[in-house]
Amino acid sequence: MPENADLLPKLEDFDFNLKHALGAVVALRSHIPDDAFTASILGDDRAGNGILINDSGLVLTIGYLITEAETIWITGNDGQAVAGCVQGYDQETGFGLIQALGPLDLPHLELGESASVREGDRVVFAGHGGAQGAVVVEVIGVREFAGYWEYLLDEAVFTAPAHPNWGGGAVIDRNGRLVAVGSLFVQQSGAGAQPVDGNMAVPIDLLKPILNDLLSRGCANRQPRPWLGLFGTEIEDRLVVAALSDDGPAEQAEVSVGDIVVKVAGQPVETLADFFRRVWSLGPAGVDVPITINRDGENFEMTIESIDRNSLLKTPRLH
Repeated sequence: MPENADLLPKLEDFDFNLKHALGAVVALRSHIPDDAFTASILGDDRAGNGILINDSGLVLTIGYLITEAETIWITGNDGQAVAGCVQGYDQETGFGLIQALGPLDLPHLELGESASVREGDRVVFAGHGGAQGAVVVEVIGVREFAGYWEYLLDEAVFTAPAHPNWGGGAVIDRNGRLVAVGSLFVQQSGAGAQPVDGNMAVPIDLLKPILNDLLSRGCANRQPRPWLGLFGTEIEDRLVVAALSDDGPAEQAEVSVGDIVVKVAGQPVETLADFFRRVWSLGPAGVDVPITINRDGENFEMTIESIDRNSLLKTPRLH
């Protein structure tokens, strides 16, 4: 926890309409078919939160809760449950949108500006359940985040203490506006010897340029990034292959777990972020990615034929 966690303000110290803001956070449950690509990774029954962002039943959440969802149920603090359908999903940001298929007599949250969020700010991290599902937290960092599943944010929002139900939760600023959406539980090095338990949240400013595309197309209007199915980890300033997606591009190219990635297209890489940026700079999905790997002390050159990861996912049912 932050050093001054005991001094964090309480919910009642925030001067916006707390009942209104927390009422916009709903519970989500989704079911994914057993044969879906992400079922073995993320499970076929998923639960978390969503945030109502307009008065027409549009719910914003973190995308892994609804990727390849066959059915979705939305439940408000009043206990009312309605079905929903996937409206849109964006791999790059991780945001997902759901359209409620029935009326939701609930308030909605206005979008704020995550660019205004600073380290040291006190914010509310809200899950479903009203005040009982909300925690006052401190922003302990706004910085780069690289996820091994080929995911990168330039300025993720990190908060502490950790919220117990972080997925799709609302990070709300002092003006009662939504500034980020909860994504992960993380442990980070703190000022002392003990790691700090907290959360990583996706900044809301990343949604604004693609919101209309998600509503009209179901995805962002940009070329998909190349995907390799290579899960890397940083060990002593080296980028090591920790796992491979079954029958994915990297496995088909005969990359092996334990290989050290030395270069991409002749350029050295040491971190996950370096690796992703080098790969993505080569072109859209489908581009050949030349890499140099070190295996048992010997360097090897190989080429991975990238694909669009979305091509592996089940598309939402039409309603």
